[in-house]
Amino acid sequence: MRVLRPIPVEKLKLLVFDLDGTLIDSAQDLCNSVNEALDHVGLERLQDDVIASYVGNGAPLMMRRALAASRKVAPEQIGETEQAKAYQFFLDYYRAHKLDFTYAYAGVLEALKALHDLHDFPGKPARAMAVLTNKPVRPARGICEGLGLAPYFLHIYGGDSFPVKKPDPLGLRSLMEETGARPEETVMIGDSRVDVETARNAGVWSVGCAFGFGPQNLMEMPPDVVVDTAAEWTLALAPDRLLQGK
Repeated sequence: MRVLRPIPVEKLKLLVFDLDGTLIDSAQDLCNSVNEALDHVGLERLQDDVIASYVGNGAPLMMRRALAASRKVAPEQIGETEQAKAYQFFLDYYRAHKLDFTYAYAGVLEALKALHDLHDFPGKPARAMAVLTNKPVRPARGICEGLGLAPYFLHIYGGDSFPVKKPDPLGLRSLMEETGARPEETVMIGDSRVDVETARNAGVWSVGCAFGFGPQNLMEMPPDVVVDTAAEWTLALAPDRLLQGK
């Protein structure tokens, strides 16, 4: 764990987690679904690592980038009809196959339980935990339920839960309003620059996950704390006095 700017963990009231590349490794199911969509519109499939590099800004943009890469053109050259056809097929296929290979990263369930159990300490402000992802909300909730993550979260919001996606801070600010948390009492946990930028746009703290999909761009906008495993969330976000009492 690397602390670039100490987070006042004693004051935290809201922990907001990204999903893909943070809580779960969904790369294989996303890549398979994108390639099936490319097949559907008569285009060549792409290498998995190429598709994985498009994850983080929402499924529509991921699909547009994949179409452009397969056609070897710029994303803005993809027609709306082709985009809509490929994206709808992607959504339908992904909803049916979202848990074929997707799994929670090692230590995620244990870390969420540890952070949740800290609520039991007397004199500690109640904390809420939520998910804010650019993935469409229906598969996001289905994955969290299927992998046993959902019980830990007050809310699970997706890229279509609000009129704008991360890094726009609307979703994060909405969660803050719903939980009564101020910016200095909130932290965003994610694996890419998008998540850090979202945190900065909302004026909240940030924890970067170096084990996810976006380590190649995570440090372009450095988070306050960088963790190398999900197990380190507890070290980064739990007050020392509470950890010592466990």
